Amino acid sequence: MRIGLDRLRDNGFTELKGRSVGLLCNHASIGADLTHAIDALLPLHLNGHLNLAAVFGPQHGLWGHTQDNMIEWRVGTDARTGLTVHSLYGEHREPTDEMLDGVDTFVIDIPDVGARCYTFIWTAALCLKACSRKGIPVVVLDRPNPIGGAAAEGPVLDPAFASFIGLHPLPLRHGLTVGEVCLHIRNTCYPHLELGVVRMEGWSRKMRYRDTGLPWVAPSPNLPTPETATVYPGMALFEGAVYSEGRGTTTPFETFGQPGLDGWKLAERFNAIGLPGVRLRPVVFEPTFDKYRQELCGGCFVHVTDTQAFRPVWTAVTILQCLAASNRDAFAWREGPFEYENNIPPIDILAGCSWIREGIDDLSTEEVRERLDAEAAAFEPLRREAILYTD
Repeated sequence: MRIGLDRLRDNGFTELKGRSVGLLCNHASIGADLTHAIDALLPLHLNGHLNLAAVFGPQHGLWGHTQDNMIEWRVGTDARTGLTVHSLYGEHREPTDEMLDGVDTFVIDIPDVGARCYTFIWTAALCLKACSRKGIPVVVLDRPNPIGGAAAEGPVLDPAFASFIGLHPLPLRHGLTVGEVCLHIRNTCYPHLELGVVRMEGWSRKMRYRDTGLPWVAPSPNLPTPETATVYPGMALFEGAVYSEGRGTTTPFETFGQPGLDGWKLAERFNAIGLPGVRLRPVVFEPTFDKYRQELCGGCFVHVTDTQAFRPVWTAVTILQCLAASNRDAFAWREGPFEYENNIPPIDILAGCSWIREGIDDLSTEEVRERLDAEAAAFEPLRREAILYTD
């Protein structure tokens, strides 16, 4: 298969010649041969075929160098290339008019992991907003959704819980590619924006990242593998609870727990429910950083046994319900601030709603599934309007 970057390279970047380009990317913006988007464009910039006016980077830095959440970064001029680099995870989240001076085409080539709470799509959304304001056309170089595009899973963001990890309504597992997310946001928010998507060739909605044959580069420090991405849309909710989500281990989001937790009893309780495509295995681990740094934790590892049947959000909420039912005294939600929000509980920011927190004790497993499905189904007509690939 061919991603958007490689398809544009195949024709010598003809669409960009003579243009003054702003580029949103990060370290994972590579082609099938591992050539980075900047390095693919740089010879044309140096030869005067186009002007690479500025490069823009998201959370974790242009080269993925900041480890934790809410760590801002700043760069002025890239020492290797001499290019102007702007941080969109520092003083500004949205490109300013000054940053866009001299830019007449804005190119987005950024990875995503299929989860609404992953910030890169919202950096892209704010770039769309700025370009709409300035009348700058946008070109998105599309990339695979690493967990596939055949299914979406609620909850859908309630605008009352909007934040930088969810600016506009989307299901928590959105089932779209980056290009499709941008198309959806253009359709619903910036209808006058000129937007083009360089589509992929050979990608189908049931494909997982390992099916693509493309090299995997961790898009951010705590998403090291495609398997991490598979569980992330649900297990990210653990960032809103007192349990370790596995940061500080080699398997973040697949591993979770806390000191004193009996992983064997938890695994037995959860596995007896029989959720599709998943089983828990008890583990003992010691995080090297983040929650419970250098403390011995009991917990579980999330084993996905069938990626097509697996429901990451339903799974994570069910695990949280098992934790609450097995030891309510040890169960608690994390307190804020979180993602620069001081007044909304972190779990509500992550979920994009309050009903998961409010119903953790009272809703049955099936009632949770029914509500997740109902919200995703209600959103489906909007999602369908943005879909570029049909199997």
